[in-house]
Amino acid sequence: MNDSTHNFDKSTVAEADLTPAETMTRPDLPQPPEPARPNTRKRAFLILGAIVVLAAIGYLIMRLLAGSVQSTDDAYVGGDIVAITAREGGTVLALNADNTQQVTRGQKLIELDPAVQDVAVASAEADLGRAVRSIRADRSAVDEASAEIAQAQANLDRARSDYRRRSAAAKDGAVSGEELSHAQDAVTTAQAALTLADARRAQAESSIAGTDVANNPAVLAAIANLRRAAISRSYMDVFAPVAGIVAQRTVQLGQRVAAGTPLMAVVPLDSLWIDANFRETQLQRIRVGQPVTIKADAYGSSVVFHGKVLGLGAGSGAAFALLPAQNATGNWIKIVQRVPVRIALDPNELRQHPLRIGLSVTASVDTADQSGPMVSASAPPAGGRQASFAGNAAVDARIRQIIQANLGRGK
Repeated sequence: MNDSTHNFDKSTVAEADLTPAETMTRPDLPQPPEPARPNTRKRAFLILGAIVVLAAIGYLIMRLLAGSVQSTDDAYVGGDIVAITAREGGTVLALNADNTQQVTRGQKLIELDPAVQDVAVASAEADLGRAVRSIRADRSAVDEASAEIAQAQANLDRARSDYRRRSAAAKDGAVSGEELSHAQDAVTTAQAALTLADARRAQAESSIAGTDVANNPAVLAAIANLRRAAISRSYMDVFAPVAGIVAQRTVQLGQRVAAGTPLMAVVPLDSLWIDANFRETQLQRIRVGQPVTIKADAYGSSVVFHGKVLGLGAGSGAAFALLPAQNATGNWIKIVQRVPVRIALDPNELRQHPLRIGLSVTASVDTADQSGPMVSASAPPAGGRQASFAGNAAVDARIRQIIQANLGRGK
């Protein structure tokens, strides 16, 4: 082996024995290429920063949206429960409606036995006829008293004439004093008879003076009794005061009921509302008239009802409880109270998707517009009006018929 080969092998062995640090300090030796640094860490930080920024923006948006919408799932459907009660006592003859059935306004629900009321109506009609005939008798008494006055006046005039003649004859001695005294007594008697006749006519006129037959007090009292009997007779048929669904029927066929007994209830499903109980910390932005979206558990999220705030309750639920909470104690713990907020529903949406009283809903109030008042200026519309007695025209016709029949001819 020559020297060059020997030298090459020595240099090669020497380079092989050098560490990487020693090689980098030897400028006479070839340097290894510098390894490329990847950008993975930089990209990771950029992605993380973008995620943080997006999360912050989303949080701000949610805060803004949450600040303009107040929601609660402590909300329930409310409505009028119209009680159907017996106005007069009677025995149930027929039931024309039952639970879950829909009825219309004015539909006959229950029929009571009208036998007793029919007798009362007949008795009142007889009393009215008797009162009219009594007026006729009083008028006849006035005529009779007038005739008695005329007769008493004629007797008085004749007695006075006789007395004058006997007085003149007594001066000439043609008539005795006793006869003259009798003539004077006859004048006194005739005068007393005339006074009595006047008193009888005044008494007879007192019951008919100043009024006709229809406006006479006795006749008016009889008419009032007849109207009362007719009204009681009309209560034997119980009608529905509003349209709705029958609920809570408690009466049975053949049952004897007294006046005021609850018979059933009618719920008008076209005039329901929502009673949403919001926390007192949510009431700051709620105003009357704000729009509300409602989702009922019965329909799920596929059906959305729309309404508006009608008003806020006058107090929390605890304030109107039967046993209010006693907060003046040593172990008092603050509890967030809830105040009922009444929400009106859209009638068209109610007709398309009927609700029932007591169903659970979720109410969300859009509080962006706060121009409305915090207290409602007007009350919500009433659920209906109880039907009153509708037979006045028929009763009036019957009264005129009875009066005319008992007046007699020419009266």
